[in-house]
Amino acid sequence: MSKSVRIIGIDPGLRRCGWGIVDALDNRLSFVAAGTVTPPIDGMLADRLAMLAAGLKEVLTQHQPEEAAVEETFVNAGARSALILGQARGVALVTPAQHGLFVAEYATNLVKKSVVGTGHAEKKQVELMVRTLLPTANFKGADASDALAVAICHAHHRVSARRMGALL
Repeated sequence: MSKSVRIIGIDPGLRRCGWGIVDALDNRLSFVAAGTVTPPIDGMLADRLAMLAAGLKEVLTQHQPEEAAVEETFVNAGARSALILGQARGVALVTPAQHGLFVAEYATNLVKKSVVGTGHAEKKQVELMVRTLLPTANFKGADASDALAVAICHAHHRVSARRMGALL
């Protein structure tokens, strides 16, 4: 008999970092929680990153996920924005790793394809499918919706990752 696994999906960002948690048992998914960590938009970058890490640690401690998945960021903005977003993504990767979680990474197009069926889906399409796949989901905003999509993507791909030996 299979055991369920609790997965946190993270949509990294320094202004709004979405997180979503699902329980996965075989091909069945159950909504656990979702939200957004929102560090202040002003202040020293190091302080903002520390607040992001603290917010994610609080979520990890409260909900006790067993695996994590982080969306790879696609940036079409300037170099400075890309660097700052990369630093926030680093926090999103290292924080669950420090809690002993396996951390997978997924390209945005793969997340969309896994949830919607096409890699170029609009945010509204992703949110609609997240609500369809997780009918009891209670979340606000695209960041939490995207994070739940990342968790769903990982739930769909983790079995083949385990077969390839990537998961213990």
